[in-house]
Amino acid sequence: MNIAAKEIEINSRVRIGGTNPLFLIGGPCVIESEGHALDLALCIKSVCEDLKIPFIFKASYDKANRSSIKSYRGPGLDKGLKILQRIKDELQIPVLSDVHETIQVSQAAEVLDVIQIPAFLSRQTDLILEAAKTGKPLNIKKGQFLAPHDMKNVIDKALSQGNDRLILTERGTSFGYNTLVFDVRSIPTMKQWGFPVVIDASHSVQKPGGEGDFSGGESEFIPLMAKAGICAGADGLFLEIHDNPSLALSDKYNSFNINNLKNFLALCLRIKNVVADADDPD
Repeated sequence: MNIAAKEIEINSRVRIGGTNPLFLIGGPCVIESEGHALDLALCIKSVCEDLKIPFIFKASYDKANRSSIKSYRGPGLDKGLKILQRIKDELQIPVLSDVHETIQVSQAAEVLDVIQIPAFLSRQTDLILEAAKTGKPLNIKKGQFLAPHDMKNVIDKALSQGNDRLILTERGTSFGYNTLVFDVRSIPTMKQWGFPVVIDASHSVQKPGGEGDFSGGESEFIPLMAKAGICAGADGLFLEIHDNPSLALSDKYNSFNINNLKNFLALCLRIKNVVADADDPD
């Protein structure tokens, strides 16, 4: 199934979907500090500019769904948005973060170029409606508990508010306890509605709550998940990226080391081009 995704304008410089190349949504799982977020954003931007990859920086201002009450959640809404605003203004790159409650949406929309609906909240009707009303592009993550075809109901909620600037992200499906699996059929299934589809290669290897009071993961399989998703037709790639994953304050077991980013993205681009050539009837 080869259905071209509609083009979505993120800002005046970044467009995704359509005939645009593979794009990256990437950054640390959570904002650890202003300086750390700025440095990572700058490094990722440099790699993406060299490879001509459209780039959206992502980082959470608040991880509201951590396993343990003791886990680091981030700087919070106010401070986190100020940091993202600085990254957006100084580095001239679009920014993405997730909202968890309807009361966060209007304030977040003043800064964010893309509003993300977390996988755990993908069935929260009021949250999706409120986010869609902003008119901002939405990155809606498929819930771990949803079949790919169930995302049609989620899409309809956003479309009911007149917002068709939608991105759908596959991030794995629950399989027993503390395990996720990536069903590659999810990519073409979600592409049938004509929106850009992303493979989240980081969370697809996560082991939710697998370490007792925090999540585990198998980062060595991130490249495999990314390549499989691109081969299946993904328009974009979602990566949690860190300069020292073993010290990351959130999701250290499924973060990608920035030192390996350029070579890996170059490989992903080659795969994407091969897939595009194979799908071209001419």
